[in-house]
Amino acid sequence: MEPGDRNKSRILIIGGTGHLGKYIVAASARAGHPTSALVRATAPPPAPGRESSSRARARLLQSFRDAGVSILQGDIGDHDLLVKAVKAADVVISVVGYHDVGEQSKIIAAIKEAGNIKRFIPSDFGNDADHAHIVEPAKATFDVEAQIRRTVEAEGIPYTFVSCNFFAGYYLPTLVQPGSSGLPADKVFILGDGNTKAIFVDEEDIATFTIKGVDDPRTLNKVLHIRPPENALSMNDLVSLWEKKVGRTFERVYLTEEVVLKQIRECSPLSIDLAILHSVYINGDHINFEIKPTVGVEATQIYPDIKYSTVDEYLNRLL
Repeated sequence: MEPGDRNKSRILIIGGTGHLGKYIVAASARAGHPTSALVRATAPPPAPGRESSSRARARLLQSFRDAGVSILQGDIGDHDLLVKAVKAADVVISVVGYHDVGEQSKIIAAIKEAGNIKRFIPSDFGNDADHAHIVEPAKATFDVEAQIRRTVEAEGIPYTFVSCNFFAGYYLPTLVQPGSSGLPADKVFILGDGNTKAIFVDEEDIATFTIKGVDDPRTLNKVLHIRPPENALSMNDLVSLWEKKVGRTFERVYLTEEVVLKQIRECSPLSIDLAILHSVYINGDHINFEIKPTVGVEATQIYPDIKYSTVDEYLNRLL
């Protein structure tokens, strides 16, 4: 660990080079926590048309080092290495990818053996797994996320589960158009009647709220829900806001639940994305439950001093 503010928890972040992970690492270092990042020794292959993963990753890791972050190379499958890394931390934050959430059982085993961790935050950042009414093929992953929660609770590991709903940086640059690589040109596809609200949170804000919660007794053994009130918008709201910014209107194509479910069943490459959008825009999974004080807290209420990015402000970046 690099020297830091010893009154703040030492944080080990697993999966720190991923989409959300890099923001978590930066926020931890920025907040003065002695921070370590456990990263794989090799980079994944680059996405088509993207810069070499190894070059981008090298730059990212150098930015971590420049911020005072200790880089630990290894894999969560190496139990001894993982236990050693966990023993040198107070808080473990997992930001492993969507398809690797089941691998967190290895992190739980290391935390149990180390016996010193005062908070574990598993990779559970999107829709709240305990309130997800979601169909396959996404259901299986959400079931695993819920099972990870139950295992953490059963093992008596102190935890905070973070539910941040939609990543703004994943959904807003396409105006929530699954399979699209950019903003719509003339028409937008809307699931359901377009009136059910979804909640969007900027990734930097997700990271800021998450790190703010690691030493807070109010978030201990609770779900930290991130629900910025200005960022709850229906698709009709979102499209109207974008139309106002660009000064023109778009054709709105409404997809009924029957049509969406048929597309999901056809096993298209978009099935997982559509299943998640179905849970949010048709089942209302972001807004169809109240936060019970016995099991959860809301981030913008307990941290009113944190100024979050609004959807309105985020869309201005896309102009």
